[in-house]
Amino acid sequence: MTEPRGRVFDEIGRLMTDAAGAASGVRREVETIVRAQANRILSELDLVRRDEFEAVRAMAEKARLENERLEARLEALEAKLGAASPDGAAS
Repeated sequence: MTEPRGRVFDEIGRLMTDAAGAASGVRREVETIVRAQANRILSELDLVRRDEFEAVRAMAEKARLENERLEARLEALEAKLGAASPDGAAS
């Protein structure tokens, strides 16, 4: 009696292994399809990549700082011109 029972368990084990392998293959296939669809959808949305966003952000920050520096310089020049004019009013 032990011999047929052992073969049954062996067969069940083999079937389970085969099913797990098939499920793993299906999972990989679904992941590939979902990833391809997601990439297609994202490319159609005209989104900005993170590295491009960071580069533009750094450029904007640099421009803002330069603008502040130039504004302070302009105010200093205007103050100097205002002090140099006879009536003390800036033009």
